[in-house]
Order: sequence, then C-alpha cells, then structure tokens
Amino acid sequence: MTTPPPSTVMLTHPERIVFPDCGLTKQDVAHYYQSVMSCFLPGVKGRPTSVYRFPEGIAKPGFFQKHPMRGLHHTGHVSLREESGERDDYLCPTDAAAIIELVQYGALEFHPWAARAGSLEEPDYLVFDLDPGDGVPWQDVIEAARLVRDRLAKVALKSFVRTTGGKGLHVLVPLHASCRWEDAKRFSSAFAHHLSDRQPTAFTATSVLAERKGRIFVDYLRNTRGATSVASWSLRARSGAPVAMPLRWQELGRCASGGAFDLPSAMRRLSRLRGSPWEGFSTMRQPLDRALQVYAPTEG
Repeated sequence: MTTPPPSTVMLTHPERIVFPDCGLTKQDVAHYYQSVMSCFLPGVKGRPTSVYRFPEGIAKPGFFQKHPMRGLHHTGHVSLREESGERDDYLCPTDAAAIIELVQYGALEFHPWAARAGSLEEPDYLVFDLDPGDGVPWQDVIEAARLVRDRLAKVALKSFVRTTGGKGLHVLVPLHASCRWEDAKRFSSAFAHHLSDRQPTAFTATSVLAERKGRIFVDYLRNTRGATSVASWSLRARSGAPVAMPLRWQELGRCASGGAFDLPSAMRRLSRLRGSPWEGFSTMRQPLDRALQVYAPTEG
C-alpha cells in the first residue's frame, strides 16, 4: 500500500506502525481511507463527528475527540448547543482532505451523529446496536438482527445491517423525514424494551453488565441527541484492523462474526462490489408515525 494521500495534506511519519499485530502503518491507514472514500465519506460528511485518535498507534492509549484541535486546515466545524446550554465547536468533516487530515492527527475511528449540521435537531436515521454478552453464539446475533428487521418491517420501516468491527451488529433505519430526537428515543426505547419483555432470556434493554451475560443488549441509547455510532467502512482501533462493514441482508448468513472484515478484506470487497449494499439508504423517506402509534402511543 504505497499510494500517497492527497497532495493538499502532508502525512508525517507515514512509516509509523499503527497496528503492530499486522504491521499496518499510518500510510496504510491513509491509503485505506483514500481507497474507500467514495463509500465512507457520505456517512460522515456534514455531520458532527467524534474521532478516536491513536497518535502513537494502538499499542499506546487512545482518546476520543469531538472538538477541533490546533493545526487543522481542511476540517470544518459546527457550533452546537450542549446539554449545559452553552455552545461549543464540534468536528464536522466535509471532504476527503478533512478525513486524511484527521488520519494525519492519528484518527482511526469515525463516529458521526445521526443528524446533519444543517438540521441538528432532526435525526435522519436510527441505530439499534445488537451487542452480545458473554456466551451468546454468533448465529443468535444474526437471528436477532433478522428478528429486528422483521419487527420493523411490520410497522413499515425498512432497515439495513452492518457489522460493527467488534462483537455485534448494527441495524439501521433511514428516516430522512421530519423527526425529533424526542420521538427517535421514545420509539427506539419502546421497541428495545418490547423485545426484552417478550424474550427476556434472549434480550435485555439495560446496559448493566450483570444483566447481559448470555443475552443480547439492544442498545437504543445511540438514538439520543449527541450520541454517535461508528461509521460504515470505518476502521476500528483493535487488533487485526477490523472494519465496520455494511452488508446486504442476504449476505449476513455468510458473515462469520462482527469483526469478519479487516482492512485488506474490506478493500477486496470494495473491488468486487457491484452497487451499494445499502442501495436507497441515503434517500429513503420513512416517517415514524405508525411505529410510534404501535410501540409508544401517547396518552389522550
């Protein structure tokens, strides 16, 4: 992997080892993001984005960063109202140069908001993070994702699936219709608790670790203002350089784990893809009205 990053961004110490177990360098990371940019960038472009930085590689501790740092020349930012009521600037990449610049600063993972900078109070997708506890077979995680898909379909919501690059799967619901954070959280919370109430031996809607052994945590808390989830095609800062990979539903049964794709296999997959595995995701308009009536009706 020797293709240089864009000429507008200088990559210093390209030889630095970032993933010691597989020998991947900072240059390899930059080349990876360049190579997958057409698929990766739409998921973060124009969104407040937190990055997980490892300036010395994953052998040393990393840290999340959501505010701009000194020295950025290509990466934009957006002013946000925080829970305290005060405003602050958040990273908001808009083009390929911004991504490579953040890689230059040690960014490996990218975690965007589910809302764009121009409409921060309106999420345009939901994320259900299926996080298996100890002892949960991978096949059960696959079946859980299919169950979530089928339950969502019954309230006229089409969904998409991706590996997380970790242990689990994300099921995403594109909205692209007027939706408030309050409604996103109300529906996703009710949906997750419905699953755990109906199948308490298989699911839990609480993040308490003691409750998760042998069960799948249906994490709906990513559907709250300020929460993030890893972007499709993002690297994960873990041994083996795994990647969060969007899949077609029919591919899921052939997927071996939540970390089935790594940097080399992600690039091979890209070279073989004929069309997006999430065809229509970015333009699909799906209101939550019916879903809210079924799962979280208001009183009166």
